[in-house]
Amino acid sequence: MQEERKVRVLLVGANLNEQEYFEESFQELEGLAIACHMEVVGNIVQNLKEISSSFYIGTGKVEEIREEAKELGAEIIVFNNELSPMQLKNLEDKLDIPVIDRTGLILEIFSSRAKTKEAKLQVETARLQYMLPRLVGLNSYLSRQGGGSAFNNKGSGEKKLELDRRKIEERLTELRKRLEELQNTRENQRKQRKKSGLPQVALVGYTNAGKSTIMNAILNYFDQPEEKQVLEQDMLFATLETTIRNITLEDNKQFLLSDTVGFIRQLPHSLIKAFRSTLEEVKQADLLLHVIDYSDPNFMEQMKITKETLKEIGADEIPVIYVYNKSDLMLDKLPFRDEDEIYISASQGRGIKELIEMISEKIFSDYVNCQMLIPFDKGNIVSFLNEVATVKKTQYLEQGTLLDLNCKLEYYHKYQEFVVTN
Repeated sequence: MQEERKVRVLLVGANLNEQEYFEESFQELEGLAIACHMEVVGNIVQNLKEISSSFYIGTGKVEEIREEAKELGAEIIVFNNELSPMQLKNLEDKLDIPVIDRTGLILEIFSSRAKTKEAKLQVETARLQYMLPRLVGLNSYLSRQGGGSAFNNKGSGEKKLELDRRKIEERLTELRKRLEELQNTRENQRKQRKKSGLPQVALVGYTNAGKSTIMNAILNYFDQPEEKQVLEQDMLFATLETTIRNITLEDNKQFLLSDTVGFIRQLPHSLIKAFRSTLEEVKQADLLLHVIDYSDPNFMEQMKITKETLKEIGADEIPVIYVYNKSDLMLDKLPFRDEDEIYISASQGRGIKELIEMISEKIFSDYVNCQMLIPFDKGNIVSFLNEVATVKKTQYLEQGTLLDLNCKLEYYHKYQEFVVTN
């Protein structure tokens, strides 16, 4: 099978007043382009004191970009900065080549990666909200890209450039209605999970920190079948859909583990808003595993961005374990644990056992060991406790069933009349 030809792109970045982490952000732009199956043929940087309202960058630099793009055979210009609709239009007119910005690129990736019905609707909603004020500039981009662009949607008429405000707004109304229906379904599923009483643990963190690798390592630890595994790729935004797995510990305690979409610098607000129902899984968690790529020189900044995003979605008060992944590249002795932090290597399976122990300590801290003597005519209570508690030993005495168990404090209080020792 012939490999699909990659679109040749020229990256452009404006460093405004010696912006902190500019180089890292610009490097990340290249990673985003690669994740979008583009071929980066060159890059241009301009240091700016102030933004040009017409082109974002200076007019001289615009001409330089035009010449460089022609020489390198670039088919698209990708800006690291978010461009206004007017800047986008002016640049396209001046450069005579399609222009997209960082937000547009991230939307491209999300659009090509969305697999579930809900994710596709969420991405399309965010994409149309982004396109609405940028129709003039994007028309040029769409017409040149033809069938190869992730912006294309056969049913929307984008190929014929017939999208206008009215059509987009009508489509957005329809999408929001369908999303609301799916969100109601998701909310009902969430309520059912809450009813089960199982603690919920969510993996969060910067994109490509290794969340999916950790989930798979935990599933492997408990010999879960291969079909339960999640997609694992060394690429930005490999995971878009939230995946939830039931984990049963060796003492029969259970919890739900979810893998979620990663965060990134300048994650478009339209995406956060569109994915709000998916991110609700994070908000509902009893414990967060904040996964950090410890081998990345910018891991502190990435942690900060993750914390800011968690605050934005209202999940900043949930207890956290900080999981420093890929630590084998930095430390000799693994795992290393310190209070709410653990240093592991998920790809090598080092520290997974200790991480599971930490999770267990956190989410089952309200469990107590006790013995209950339950009369034979209360067999329903025995059945219930066998389902929700860890029953270590069962004895049948004259007075009833004696259970040696580890259970939630609430069940201990609820059936206090049957407690014989603790």
